[in-house]
Amino acid sequence: MPTEKLSATPNKLKLASGKPSGTKTQGAVSGADMDRRVEKRTSPWKKWTLIGVGVALIIYMVIQVIESSTGRSLQVNESRMQISTVTSGVFHDFIPVRGRVTPAQTVFLDAIEGGRVEEILVEDGAMLKAGELIVKLSNAQLQLNVLSNEARVAEQLNNMRSIELSLEQNRLQHKRNLVDIDYQIKMLTRQEAREKQLVENGTFAKNQYEDTRDTLEWYRNRKVVTLESQQTDTRMQEEQLAFLKKTSARLEGNLEISRQNLENMNVRAPVDGKLSGFDVEIGQSIPRGERLGQIDTPNDFKLTANIDEYYLDRVDIGQRATFEDYELAISKIYPQVNNGKFEVDFKFVGQQPAGIRRGQSIQTRLTLGDDSKALLIPNGTFFQDTGGNWIFVVTADGQEALRRQITLGRRNSQFIEVLEGLEEGERVVTSPYTNFRDMDRLTLSQ
Repeated sequence: MPTEKLSATPNKLKLASGKPSGTKTQGAVSGADMDRRVEKRTSPWKKWTLIGVGVALIIYMVIQVIESSTGRSLQVNESRMQISTVTSGVFHDFIPVRGRVTPAQTVFLDAIEGGRVEEILVEDGAMLKAGELIVKLSNAQLQLNVLSNEARVAEQLNNMRSIELSLEQNRLQHKRNLVDIDYQIKMLTRQEAREKQLVENGTFAKNQYEDTRDTLEWYRNRKVVTLESQQTDTRMQEEQLAFLKKTSARLEGNLEISRQNLENMNVRAPVDGKLSGFDVEIGQSIPRGERLGQIDTPNDFKLTANIDEYYLDRVDIGQRATFEDYELAISKIYPQVNNGKFEVDFKFVGQQPAGIRRGQSIQTRLTLGDDSKALLIPNGTFFQDTGGNWIFVVTADGQEALRRQITLGRRNSQFIEVLEGLEEGERVVTSPYTNFRDMDRLTLSQ
């Protein structure tokens, strides 16, 4: 049977013989004339494009998984970092402290009472003796107040003296009354005895005797009342006199204070020393309480220094520091912390250096503890960025630096003591971490 060829038309398929596909050919196999779909050919470049996109997506997902498991990373130039080695050695527990030379004792000169500068007797920088006159001030209002206080105090004292005199006169009057009463009692007692005998003999009038007896009894009762009055007056007078004496002493003290204020217009040196900060002119008006200057103890100095607050719990009174061949000790620790630092005072133990001057800066070495053997890393600026809690450790192949948690101990100007997290011989990054403090991995490049 001859082979039939198929041809595609827009509407339907036809046999090559020109007969419709729906017409059966005699002797043909059943189903041989059924319709079939013609498949379109796909371009090769589209196939490879789809494959490439799929591969890229898979690679991207793998990278994301790797980065999520290894943390954030950054590529850095190794030459721009400082890499140090963990070593074993002796840790010297000290810190360098730069102090400022100040007088060991300073006494300030303040104007107790304000006034006008009348006379200046010394110049700034002069060596003074205690009690030496420095400057004279004048205050007319203060002088008038002192005169007024003197007059008022004198008047009150005079009044108290008058009261005291009156009390004394009253006491003496009671005493005279008692003397008179005693005399009358004595005389009437004799008279009453004589008259009693005469009455018994019938030679004296009985009524006169009774009058004498009643008069004697009256004086005796009067004496009792007078004694009671005297005791009461005496007690009250003693209390009043005590009060008056206290008041008098207080008034005299107030008057002395007023006079002392007037005397304070003449400013004198309270101690021996060197006058500094003294800058006044004749005719200048000085308000009350204003500072005129200060007097520093001669040839006696101390050091005032600021120390990082990191060492606050390791610094105590009495700790020693050295400067050349001289030894110092902490004498005072100020409780305030300003700008991350606290202030301490050092005093020289024994002899002081010759030639030091006020305001001079001196570098000292403050000992915090005993020397001990430990693992050490150089003291780098990384510590400020990490707080000493972690560090970047370079891998053995030198290709990467990985973030690692560590525990650091004591610190001096050269080294930091390692307590946990590092081994001897490992290399660590000790330069600043400013640009990669949030990274977990550093890829090192040349």
